Amino acid sequence: MTPDYQLIEIQTLASGDTLQIPVYTFQGKTGNKKAYIQANLHGAEIVGNAVIYELITFLNSLNSDEVQGEIVLIPMCNPTGVNQRNLFFSTGRYSPYDGNNWNRIFWDYSHENVNIDDFVRKNINLSKQEIQANFLKDILNKFQEKLDKINPYRGVSFSEDYRNILQSLSLNANYVIDIHSSSVSSIDYLYCFDYRQKSADYFLLDYGILMNKYDGNAFDEAFLNPWLVLEKKLSQARRNITFDVEAWTLELGSGMKVNEESVKKGFKGIINYLSAKKMLNLELITPEQKTKLIPKNTIKSYYAPQGGIIRHRLKEGTKIQRGDVLYNILSFLKTSITPTIIEIESADEGIIYDVSTNDTVNQGEYILGIFPHG
Repeated sequence: MTPDYQLIEIQTLASGDTLQIPVYTFQGKTGNKKAYIQANLHGAEIVGNAVIYELITFLNSLNSDEVQGEIVLIPMCNPTGVNQRNLFFSTGRYSPYDGNNWNRIFWDYSHENVNIDDFVRKNINLSKQEIQANFLKDILNKFQEKLDKINPYRGVSFSEDYRNILQSLSLNANYVIDIHSSSVSSIDYLYCFDYRQKSADYFLLDYGILMNKYDGNAFDEAFLNPWLVLEKKLSQARRNITFDVEAWTLELGSGMKVNEESVKKGFKGIINYLSAKKMLNLELITPEQKTKLIPKNTIKSYYAPQGGIIRHRLKEGTKIQRGDVLYNILSFLKTSITPTIIEIESADEGIIYDVSTNDTVNQGEYILGIFPHG
């Protein structure tokens, strides 16, 4: 099947050029669900573009009756970030206009002055499908109100305009998948929200981080949080419902690199997830083991106790016990005639899930993170 292809303008430049994002939409013959998948929101995190290429190629080989509903794919979703460079290094994590993290700018309906308790009272006796449709209608109406209030002469900041474009494409989706890569060297894992743990296994990844506290207006959080708030309030009213709405961030590989093994894992996991959600008429792969979900507040981070040169650091994916030497610091402190080496032992047992890529560190800089056992 052939996708609908369009280019959406996101910014005109002083040079007269225009930045655009490509949107590939695959529409099945039947089905009314929608999956939205984007990549490269942070400029250096490029693996997702290769994953989306593989998805486009695969979906092109299917017939329209093998797809149920609508699948929207956006590679290179942030050309401003993608094109940012310092010497040989990609940056693109923060907006050059206001310094905001590109993944902390998104609009959350539940943060508006809305009365979700009143919505529950009015809809408590309706079917699950009717409640979901009515709540989505309220979200879209409030979002449109915000767009309508934009004065064309005053305009809005680029960050706000950009986020409005991405959310106008995604707010009505059932499933949102935001593909990232670690800023450092990392294993492949995902971010999972509470009450959505059962679906995590479909991505066929060994590890995931269970979100138990939200950092702010990240893309996946802003999309799903209103639905989680509604579910909680319905539960308090003795109506237990989990809506057919999910959001995921996949962390595949490392920044500035395309790890082909991460591409394969991402592609295979997304296809399997869409099959599990009945959007692809394909045989479901049963995972060999469940995804081990690590509560975010239990992750252990290690920082340099003093400055120096890192040597003999263990790699990501290494299983460790308490007392294992994680790395050495070669230090040239001016207070000592002889350079010294400090061995840093693990205070935890588990698996190293990411490590920094710079072997020169100042005191207090991040070295590595551990998913603990337990």
